[in-house]
Amino acid sequence: MKKAFLAFTPAILVLLVTLFIPLLILFISTISWNSSQPFDQYIAFFSNGYNLTVLWRTIRISILVMVICALLGVPTAYYISGLTDKWRKIAMAITVFPLLTNSAVRAFAWINILGKNGVINNSLMSLGIIQQPLDLLYAELAIIIGSVYLFLPTMILALVGVMDAIDDEIIEAASTLGSNQFNVFFKIIFPLSLPGVVVGAILVFTGTMTAYTTPQLLGGNKYMMLSTYLRQNAVTLGNWEAAGVIAFIMIFITLITNTLLNALAKRLDRRLGTEEA
Repeated sequence: MKKAFLAFTPAILVLLVTLFIPLLILFISTISWNSSQPFDQYIAFFSNGYNLTVLWRTIRISILVMVICALLGVPTAYYISGLTDKWRKIAMAITVFPLLTNSAVRAFAWINILGKNGVINNSLMSLGIIQQPLDLLYAELAIIIGSVYLFLPTMILALVGVMDAIDDEIIEAASTLGSNQFNVFFKIIFPLSLPGVVVGAILVFTGTMTAYTTPQLLGGNKYMMLSTYLRQNAVTLGNWEAAGVIAFIMIFITLITNTLLNALAKRLDRRLGTEEA
């Protein structure tokens, strides 16, 4: 035990110096030590209507993106895991390829697609479906679309490895006993892939909440999220105390979400195990 602790000591020191100590210093700067209410900056944040609007928008969009990525990622990963080795490599390469492109480039691509003179509006107008361009850009819908495109590969990658580890004999046994593909997927594949779903959901939720480029370029200042609001306070306004408050609120929400998702996964795992028994 002592040798194992000594082996991890360098890593622990690096984390302390580069992560925990800076966070502690930042947290201390958000506390009003000379006030009767040390957390008055946090109280002021939650007392401001605009702050709450930005907060709920960020949580809502992050949850929607997480759910959409899970709904699209689970069947996609299941399909990829069932391919032959050659086609699986090709499918994985296609999945990973967007991750190799800068997020700003991907956001600008969506600007060309969703803009008033973009592909969608031009196509709809040429077909006579609409007479005036739709306001698709600089809206919550644009942020959701861009975020799903940004983080869907992460969800798929988290799921493919888990689904590859599922024993084919279990699926064959279920099919032999008369289960159709629908029942096999929801009663065997999905429960066994829950760890990957949870990991993917945590990564997608956290990534969506902290992403800056996509909400800034596709949502603009009208539909601000916590990440863009943080930068505005820190860089534009120079209000580092307010930026620190926003940062710790984001950290707190992320920790709560991770805890809830892990608890939900354990509860579902126990319930599905009881049903199977």
